[in-house]
Amino acid sequence: MNRIEIKEIFSNQIEQYKTFLDTALQSDEESLLITPKDNSYAPFPTKDKKDSFTLGAYVEGVLAGIVSFTREGEGREKLRHKGFLSTMYVSKEFRGQGIARDLLQEVIKRVKAIPGIEQINLVVIATNLRAKQLYEKFGFENFGTERNSIKWGNRYFDEDQMVLRLK
Repeated sequence: MNRIEIKEIFSNQIEQYKTFLDTALQSDEESLLITPKDNSYAPFPTKDKKDSFTLGAYVEGVLAGIVSFTREGEGREKLRHKGFLSTMYVSKEFRGQGIARDLLQEVIKRVKAIPGIEQINLVVIATNLRAKQLYEKFGFENFGTERNSIKWGNRYFDEDQMVLRLK
């Protein structure tokens, strides 16, 4: 089995990050909430801080998966007790090796070390059963479904909203 290394991706590595997402969008566009056009204009998703970070999973030096976490309420004190997990993605050729599990485990470990964060929220496409099962194994619970949350072409997708309560 290949050795998986989880390490932070910083904003100065935005080209590597965007290239990874471009490749993902070519083969798995319906699994992500962004479009290729969105990706080309988007800034780096996090701020290189303890409570706003992006992680990459590398297999033999190749970026195989990503996930981002951002504390909510940067300018709103009443929301600072929660954070949001986003853009969890593992390349098709690396699936089944425990990469998503390792990324999620590292995010949760880091978030638990941030003072004042009590919960992690996320959204997942409702039909993505594999992802939902992984989140549930870590204790995430569904607390709502937004019908027709995403419209791409002539298709609609529902999103499930999930939470992991840390306290």
